[in-house]
Amino acid sequence: MSQWLWLIPGAPLLGALTIALLGGRIRRERFAILASCAAAGAFLIVLLAWLDGAAHHPLQQTLYTWVAVGDWRPTIGFTLDRLALVMVSVVSGVGLLVHIYSVDFMAEETDQRRYYFFLNLFLAGMLILVLADNLVFLYLGWELVGLCSFALIGFWYRDPVRAAAGRKAFTVTRVGDMALAIGIFLLFSQFHELSLSALFTAATAQWEQGSTLATLTALLILGGAVGKSAQLPLQVWLPDAMAGPSPVSALIHAATMVTAGVYLIARTHPLFELAPQIQWLVAAIGALTIVYGASAALAQSDLKRVLAYSTISQIGYMFLALGCGAYTLALFHLTTHAFFKALLFLSAGAVIRASGDEHDIHRLGKLGGHPALARSTFLIGAASLAALPVVTAGFYSKDAILTAAWAAPAGPMLWAFAAFGTLLTAGYIFRTYLLVFHGTGSRASTTSLPRSMVVPLRILAVLSLVAGFIELPEGWPGPHLWSAWLEDELGLAILPPADVVHGLQVIASLLPLVGIGLAVILLRRERAGQPLPMENFLLSGWGFDAFYRATLIRSYLALAHGLKRVVDGMLIDGGVAALSRGFWAVANSCRKGVELGTLERGITGLVAGLRFGHMRLSATQNGLLSRYALVVSTGALFLLGYWLW
Repeated sequence: MSQWLWLIPGAPLLGALTIALLGGRIRRERFAILASCAAAGAFLIVLLAWLDGAAHHPLQQTLYTWVAVGDWRPTIGFTLDRLALVMVSVVSGVGLLVHIYSVDFMAEETDQRRYYFFLNLFLAGMLILVLADNLVFLYLGWELVGLCSFALIGFWYRDPVRAAAGRKAFTVTRVGDMALAIGIFLLFSQFHELSLSALFTAATAQWEQGSTLATLTALLILGGAVGKSAQLPLQVWLPDAMAGPSPVSALIHAATMVTAGVYLIARTHPLFELAPQIQWLVAAIGALTIVYGASAALAQSDLKRVLAYSTISQIGYMFLALGCGAYTLALFHLTTHAFFKALLFLSAGAVIRASGDEHDIHRLGKLGGHPALARSTFLIGAASLAALPVVTAGFYSKDAILTAAWAAPAGPMLWAFAAFGTLLTAGYIFRTYLLVFHGTGSRASTTSLPRSMVVPLRILAVLSLVAGFIELPEGWPGPHLWSAWLEDELGLAILPPADVVHGLQVIASLLPLVGIGLAVILLRRERAGQPLPMENFLLSGWGFDAFYRATLIRSYLALAHGLKRVVDGMLIDGGVAALSRGFWAVANSCRKGVELGTLERGITGLVAGLRFGHMRLSATQNGLLSRYALVVSTGALFLLGYWLW
């Protein structure tokens, strides 16, 4: 099976290349079939890997050596261990369902070639990121995911607001990406090695726990994870990323891009264990982000923005688990979250589509007549997100994280933040459900959904209910298959004493029920015209966007305009004037026989030539990503051809 690992990312990559190169000869309605078949190919190879025993022993494939410089030989290779197997299963499975859902959802779009190209390429980038056996290859997948998310979030780029949302996502995540790149450079400078297994062995042997280099490296990697997973303070891009189509929101915000940071920390956890201060910082960021996202979601009126802030909050639970050393539980919640959050986004997409692209939850409630299946699947997703006890998958994964948080350093404080977030989660999601589906316009549905949308919704609904049964809470009779399976690679979470565990489980079971009561109270206040306390503050996402605009963005623009004036006034205009004066001085002193008119025409022609060249070169900077990609690809092909020659 090892020799076929390349097909997991290779199938969607081949689909993307086929759409790009042969798309002009393919009928528009067949792009969806081609892209879905490519996604199905990746998922099929993952299933074969399960059957071939990848769950019991890692698989390794090295395709070729990328470049050889002395003893350094970075490779293009893949590793499929249990951690990677969890991720590729979730990514390829949810990715396939999103592709199938898109068949009818995007059927009326005129630019399906671009949509499915980037959807396939996004899936390939995420699978490369997960399977990469060295940091350079991982970073390649990391950047490919960022590029495709920019294109998919801004898919309707003719709308200035949606185009700005894509640029914002790309810009904010670049901050984290730069931190990760510096972290990779630092690791290579210390160990001259980029293979993940070799790096962890060398770092554990040479760095002492708490050393400066270990702490700095972990902090830089955390910066990359925070940017990609939209955690404080780089979370501002995610709510605006709702500008993309609903299937894109489900793919990016459920199982793929936003979980890349969680996977990165879990994959590099030996480095974080060498920096306990940074590991605790991971937990603290997660705890704060839980409350931030859940509280902001309480005040939102846009259906997809509610789910976006919900994603920020739920990723916070995963960061909390990672910071507490409960890596297996972070992945457990990652998996259940992928199911119920994809279900919520796809259900919301069906409602929005049937309501004429209406996003406001108050107006959706007045319109009514939503598809019956979307109503029931949204309720299942909401129940699992709220962690209703016993009957939902979200309860089992979230309860496990709350229990593990208590045993961590400063555990009761971390637990309090997470528990408060659980209460708020039930409050905002059931407020949303009641407003949309039990509003004044509630009536029998007259809308049916296409089959390509029905099948993913039903599959995800079942998984959102039963996926948690593989890991029952501590002390309950039944299986603990998840932790036992991942124990060899990620270890087990440290838990508090049994009597404390049972008390925490009782509280965790009651919190969602109290949260539903909070939702009813909030709904009554809204219908009575009473505003939510601190509504404007919560609606603005705690004012982070305004703060960044007032400090970073304005300062940057002022600096840029100042430098431009300096360059234009002193260097360009001043340089041309100085050059002109120099020519005149030389002419007057050395070439008195030359007619002044001829010399003036020569200087004028030189200046005109320089200005013409400047204008022509400036025209190439037109903001068209396709042209930039063409120039970069042409240069890369030229260099590759020269190297081969």
